[in-house]
Amino acid sequence: MASKSTKETTIMQASRNLQSAPILDGPFPSVSGTMSGSPVLSSYPGDAALPRTSEFPKTPAPEPGTASSGRHRVSRFSSRKVDHAYYWMTVPAVILVCVFLYWPFLQGAFYSLTNSQGYGSWKFIGLKNYGAMFQDARVGHAYLFTVFVAVLVTVFVNFIALFLAVLLDSKIAFKKGFRAIYFIPYILSVLVIGYVFKYIFMVPLPALGQRLGIDWMSTSMLTNPDLAWFPVVFLSIWQGVAYSTLLYLAGLQTIDAEVYEAADIDGANAWQRFWRITFPLIGPFFTINMVLSLKNSLGTFDQVVALTGGGPDSKTETVSYLIFTNGLGNGEYAYQMANAVTFFVVLAVLAFVQLKFFSGREKV
Repeated sequence: MASKSTKETTIMQASRNLQSAPILDGPFPSVSGTMSGSPVLSSYPGDAALPRTSEFPKTPAPEPGTASSGRHRVSRFSSRKVDHAYYWMTVPAVILVCVFLYWPFLQGAFYSLTNSQGYGSWKFIGLKNYGAMFQDARVGHAYLFTVFVAVLVTVFVNFIALFLAVLLDSKIAFKKGFRAIYFIPYILSVLVIGYVFKYIFMVPLPALGQRLGIDWMSTSMLTNPDLAWFPVVFLSIWQGVAYSTLLYLAGLQTIDAEVYEAADIDGANAWQRFWRITFPLIGPFFTINMVLSLKNSLGTFDQVVALTGGGPDSKTETVSYLIFTNGLGNGEYAYQMANAVTFFVVLAVLAFVQLKFFSGREKV
C-alpha cells in the first residue's frame, strides 16, 4: 500500500511540474534532462537565432495593373486564374476552324433550301431538294454502296491491322524494319497508288486469269458491274491497314510485361493471353480505330476516282463521289448540298452509336 501511495504521489508531482512549465515557442524542442523520472523539454540552442512565425516578412500583394497581377487574372467566366498565353494559342485556332469549316457548312445547309446551281440567281424552295433526294434511286444506290464498302473495309482493316500489330510487337528479327515497311502505304498518295492498281487490275491480273483458266479473272474487274466493287475495297484496305496497325502498336506498348509474366506462370497459352489480357487492355484503341476506319471508309472518294470513275453504269458511285461530280459539274449544287447535309447527319449518328456501343464494352 505504501509503495502504491508513493507511486501515485510521484505521478501527481510530475503532472504539476509539466503544467507549470513555460510554453516553448522555438520550432525545435529537445530532451535535455529528467525531473522525477519524467523527461523535461527545453528549447533548442539555436532557437534564439531563429525568427518567430509572426516575425517572417509577408510578401505584399501586387498592385492592380502591375505585370505580376495581370499575368494570371481571374477569368470573367470562371473563378480560375487564366494565363493570357492560352488565349493567344486557342482563339486564332477557333477562328480558323469557324471560318473554314463551320461557316461553309452553314452556307451549304442554307443553299440546300434553294434551287441554286452554284452561280447566278437562286430562289428559296424549302425542303423540296430533300424530298426529291429520298426518291432518287441513284442517290439511294450510292448510300447502299457506301455502307457496303464501309462495313467491309472497317472489318478487314481492323482484323488485319490487329494481327500485324501483335505480330510486330512480338520478339522477331528486323522488327523495326518491318514496322517501317508496313507503314509505307499510308504515306503514299491514294490517287497515285490507285492508278498503279488500275493498271494491275486491267493488264497483269486478267492475263494471269487467262493462263490459269479462271473465267471471272480473265477479264478486267473494273469493267465488270458485278465485281467492280472489289478493286475499290481492296485498295481501301491496303491503304488503311498501315495507320490502324500503328495505333494498335501504340496500344500494345502500354501493357506491362509483368501481366504476361503472371499469365505464363498461370499456364495461359497464346490465345488465352490475347483474348483475356491483350484485347481487353487495348479496348480504347480498338474503339478509336473502329470509329476512324468507319469514318474514312464512308468518305471513300480517291479510290473511286482513280479506279472506276463511278462506273460501270454508276455501280461504284459513293456518296462523296456523287456529291462532288454532280454538285460541281452537272448543275446540281443545291440538290447535292441537301445530299451533303443528309450525309453529315448519317455520319454523326453512326459515329455516336459506334462510340456508345464500343465504349460500354471497354474493360479499362
